[in-house]
Amino acid sequence: MDAFPAYFPLAGRKIVVAGSGEAAENKLRLLASSPATLVRVEGADAFLSGSYSGALLVFIDGEDEAFAKGAAAAARAARVLVNVTDRPELCDFTTPAVIDRGEVVAAIGTGGASPMLATMLRNDIEQRVPEGTGRVAALFRKFQDDVRAKFPELHARRAFLRETLSGAVAQAAQGGDMEKAQSLFRDAIAKGPKAAGKVQFVAGRGPADLLTLRASRALAAADVIAADAAADPDILAMARRDAERLTPLEATPQAMIELAQSGRRVVRVVVLAPPAEEARALAAAGVTVEVLASAT
Repeated sequence: MDAFPAYFPLAGRKIVVAGSGEAAENKLRLLASSPATLVRVEGADAFLSGSYSGALLVFIDGEDEAFAKGAAAAARAARVLVNVTDRPELCDFTTPAVIDRGEVVAAIGTGGASPMLATMLRNDIEQRVPEGTGRVAALFRKFQDDVRAKFPELHARRAFLRETLSGAVAQAAQGGDMEKAQSLFRDAIAKGPKAAGKVQFVAGRGPADLLTLRASRALAAADVIAADAAADPDILAMARRDAERLTPLEATPQAMIELAQSGRRVVRVVVLAPPAEEARALAAAGVTVEVLASAT
């Protein structure tokens, strides 16, 4: 990872856009719906450090070399992070291609190497992020403290959130019926924890691009990962970094049964076919078992 992606809260913050070209207009349009205070700076004022005082970020239209360098120097004198259009050597940060769904913001960056590539990837991903996604996130923010109080254990909280994100609560918010969504959410919290763990076997021999969408989603959602030593590293990289890791020796049928019965999702990454005896033992204990093969 050559650059670290980060999100800056914009409420109550000041953002300066310096310059008068097309790039400056684009940045103003991008930020128009944000809660930040936008300040436009043009002409000689762009060379005064005081023009940038108190700003969180500065975007500079860099069509004119002298203007770009002078404005960037003034902004840095005010100790503000600077982005200069099409001049990565003058930038403290680069701007990604953004998918804006209100509370949900996705960004694709290339470190300034290829903005066009970032835009193309954004267009592909944007189709998978429905318009109502921001309403779902806003709903979950509203009940965040209630969920934490009801489900103090992290794995139980994750299991609850997974269920509500894929059920009627999220569907109501997605469709815009926030009153119904809030009522369903309150009911779900009141019902308390539900043990809904499972064990999923994922083919780990690689290559990673042969994994099905269901298998990649299983890796991303797993609470516990147990992988064969020869599993493809690119496949393991799809798992959450904070997922608990077990060795194959530690992932005995009994251990996996106990984990699943406590509500955890266990992904067993296997290079060969899942051991039939192991799968039978899990099923006999009432554990939901899924075998997610590769695409070929």
